Amino acid sequence: MIVAITGGTGFIGRALVSRHLELGDEVRVLTRRSFGEVGLPTSVGLWQDDLVNPVNLQPFVEGVDVLYHCAAEINDDKKMLAANVNGTKNLVKAAEGKIKHWVQLSSVGVYGTHVSGVVTEETRIAPVNVYEESKAIADKTVIEASQRNSFTYSILRPSKVYGPGMKNDVLFRLVSIIDRGFFFFIGKPGAAANYIHVDDVVGGLIMCGKMPAARNRVYIISDYRTIENLVAIISQSLNKVVPHLRIPEVLARLAARLTSFIPNNPLTEQRVNAMVKRAKYSTERMQSELGYRRSVSMEDGIRELVRVYQEGRS
Repeated sequence: MIVAITGGTGFIGRALVSRHLELGDEVRVLTRRSFGEVGLPTSVGLWQDDLVNPVNLQPFVEGVDVLYHCAAEINDDKKMLAANVNGTKNLVKAAEGKIKHWVQLSSVGVYGTHVSGVVTEETRIAPVNVYEESKAIADKTVIEASQRNSFTYSILRPSKVYGPGMKNDVLFRLVSIIDRGFFFFIGKPGAAANYIHVDDVVGGLIMCGKMPAARNRVYIISDYRTIENLVAIISQSLNKVVPHLRIPEVLARLAARLTSFIPNNPLTEQRVNAMVKRAKYSTERMQSELGYRRSVSMEDGIRELVRVYQEGRS
């Protein structure tokens, strides 16, 4: 099978490249970097181009069985619409009639902010920031192309993805705060921690790429523990006493506002929001339709992450 991957030099993309090579597939990767900088196996076919301002994407997509679109701008708000929306439109234009199946790596962020309840694939799309909006528009672009019979598609929407090598350091900061004894809970018990290990995201992407049942379907992929469970896993992995201090939400929000002027303030309103959310993302559709089962439990994945943290400090 011939697979083409955008974002193949990123956190998730690299793991996806490795898995497909293990499966014996022919792998192509699109990159803006010079070939000597990508650090991928020599068996990978490299195409140098830019999705935002492409020169010629046709050779990259020609004859491809599955195209994985994993490339996205996640840090710079000013570049997100160009990279995530226009880049997707340019790739769709090149891929129409050239590929068989498109797998889109999206995000549960397209559903917007949910304080409580269960979010499913049927939940209304309601992005609240530029990144979420750009991903929602990109998903819609792919679906509309499929409706023109250009190719079939699958869209995978993970919650927060973690694992060794991740660029997002939110979990590492949490581990550090617990390690230094500075952690405290906010609000009532039972807030949600929605994370998914990179290995499971890669497995989900490959399911979407290979299984006929995934054609023209959208799937959420996530794992769930309460904040209390997550903190206990980290604390025990660090051989620390599990924290019990709890601050009322109203006081935490007041403190966040009063200290907002402090550079690198660890207590922001955004972090308070994250510590009190109780929404859960359902993987029931993926489990029932594709037979998906997690390969890495949150317990094992977080212990692995703590080991990486400790090795970085030694």
